[in-house]
Order: sequence, then C-alpha cells, then structure tokens
Amino acid sequence: MAENHFAHRRPRRRPPLIALTAGVVGVVVAAVAAVMVPAADAAASTLGAAAAQSGRYFGTAIAASRLGDSTYSTIAGREFNMITAENEMKPDATQPQRGVFNFSSGDQIYNWATQRGMKVRGHTLAWHSQQPSWWGGISGSTLRQAMIDHINGVMGHYKGKLAYWDVVNEAFNEDGSRRQSNLQATGNDWIEVAFRTARNADP
Repeated sequence: MAENHFAHRRPRRRPPLIALTAGVVGVVVAAVAAVMVPAADAAASTLGAAAAQSGRYFGTAIAASRLGDSTYSTIAGREFNMITAENEMKPDATQPQRGVFNFSSGDQIYNWATQRGMKVRGHTLAWHSQQPSWWGGISGSTLRQAMIDHINGVMGHYKGKLAYWDVVNEAFNEDGSRRQSNLQATGNDWIEVAFRTARNADP
C-alpha cells in the first residue's frame, strides 16, 4: 500500500475533489486526502471537519519527536481527524531485535491522537525498506516466518485499537511489476500471506 492516506467510503457519484497539503513549521507534512468542497453556507472550519461532512477523513503523518513543538502539534490536532505515524510503527522501529518489540514511540503517537478524538492508521507491517537490521541476515522460509511473527507481534499489541493498517507497503513498481526485494524472494505469495496473517491477527 502506498504511504498516502486517502479518503474512504467514496459515493458512486464522485464529488469535486481537492488535493490538500499542509505545511507545519517549515516542514512539509504530507497530508493527502480527497475532500468534498462544502457549500458556502456550510463551510467547515478545519480540513478534518470538511472531510467529515461527506463521511471522509483527512489525515496526516506525524513524528513523535515533533509533538513537543507547540505549533506543529496545534496545527496537527486542529486540522486533521486521522493520524499516521511517520516511522514509529515501521518494522525497524517496532522490532529492532529479533523477538524484542518496542512500541514506546508508536504508543506515544497513538495516545496523542486518541486523546484528541482522532483515529489512527497503522503504517506499516511489511516493506522492503526500513527493515530491522537482522532481517538482512536471513532469507527464504526463515525471513517469511520472521515477517509473519512481526505482523502478529505488532498487530497483537494494537489489536482493536487502530482504524486501518497499511499491511504491505510499496510492493509494486510504478509500471505495475513486482518490486524485487528480500520479501519477494521468499515467494510470490508473500503479499497474500502478509494480508492473511494480518486479518487473522486483528480482523
């Protein structure tokens, strides 16, 4: 799945769409969503409120290390109704050592968002990039099992808490071909296995 966070529950007849980007303290925070433009007499006061008028969400990725920046956190808390962790829930962050999970930064983002009534999107469980260093020393069925164990461990921790998960990230090239990676080398069914594992871990 791509990192961009798109609106859900689109109606059959597509309304006018706008792509929006928010800049926070000189750092561009990618916030991509399809948002219905509200009527002038029903204009919403924030991006999240505008999206909610048509049953959508407007999300952004945030970094736990930036939450202490009052301008950053104020804008993020005011404008959005869905949050994704920038890096804090990726494989290298959540399982730096085999069998040793670390959810401190991911939990910080989760708690910050939910305390403000925002939903959280998990990102990401299986990816060719930002893997734990120890994944580089294994391959084949051993790596496949490590991926499965990782998905179960992370989703077990957040079971029932997150609204959505980017289970697999960027598994395809822009031309539609499969990206060659150590995960792809474990077998052509690795994407299906990842999704089935995730579904079983937290339906």
